[in-house]
Amino acid sequence: MTFAIETVNVEKRYGCLRALDAVSLQVRQGEFFGLLGPNGAGKTTLISVVAGLVRASAGTARVMGADVVADYRSARRMLGVVPQELVFDPFFTVRETLRLQSGYFGLRRNDAWIDEIIHHLDLDAKAEANMRTLSGGMKRRVLVAQALVHKPPVIVLDEPTAGVDVELRQGLWRFIRRLNRDGHTIVLTTHYLDEAEELCDRIALLKAGRVVALDSTRNLLQTFSGFVLRLRLDREQLPAGLDAPVLSQDGTSFNLRLRDTAELESVLHRLREAGVGIAEFELQPPDLEEVFLRVMERH
Repeated sequence: MTFAIETVNVEKRYGCLRALDAVSLQVRQGEFFGLLGPNGAGKTTLISVVAGLVRASAGTARVMGADVVADYRSARRMLGVVPQELVFDPFFTVRETLRLQSGYFGLRRNDAWIDEIIHHLDLDAKAEANMRTLSGGMKRRVLVAQALVHKPPVIVLDEPTAGVDVELRQGLWRFIRRLNRDGHTIVLTTHYLDEAEELCDRIALLKAGRVVALDSTRNLLQTFSGFVLRLRLDREQLPAGLDAPVLSQDGTSFNLRLRDTAELESVLHRLREAGVGIAEFELQPPDLEEVFLRVMERH
């Protein structure tokens, strides 16, 4: 099976600093894959290795089966990367920038696709504007357009919605979802964990250059997280013998962490037994933020 992206024991060292530590993962074709981790975890370094911008100290990386070193032309043609940084040439308009990007890949008469990208990223009104006159959000849209201009089968989005407004974020995800439905593989890094939870089929969590968790989003939520029980009681003190950890308290309101739904009955039974009145309660299902924090604590 040819994977969209495959890394095998990839390491990257900067002197005594090991930015990547034997990272092995496989992204299937057509997948929406999340690459998450705290700042400094190695996400951008890994993307740079896959994109051929950084040479790995050890290990191999492939894009659609093409080795990023031995067959770098094919690998780069198969990949489109939206970087974190706002990098642009101030001397060209938006349309000229996209035509120039097309030329890097030997594409002529690409205007129909350029027009479609401009339309879907809501850049119509700025198509003839000089890049240096655009706002930060507009420049980020152009970065996305540049990554898509050669119709790569694999698209890497490195913090694509950082610093952009809600309207752009929603429009961008509609377009990216459509590309994913059409068969494009999407790899996303983001600090907006709600985006990753909603969009990604599978997620890899990185910490200190190592993959510390890799599974489907559903399995991560079920395996690493629990539930939060929100209670409002008739008093400001919980009865003794209640095993569930207290996450927070505000007067008579408590947030308790439960391992699973089976623990809910035990907590409610103990409250009834102690004669504690329950004014309100709500069981909040696990979310990716809780998973992220618990995995990082364990490693």
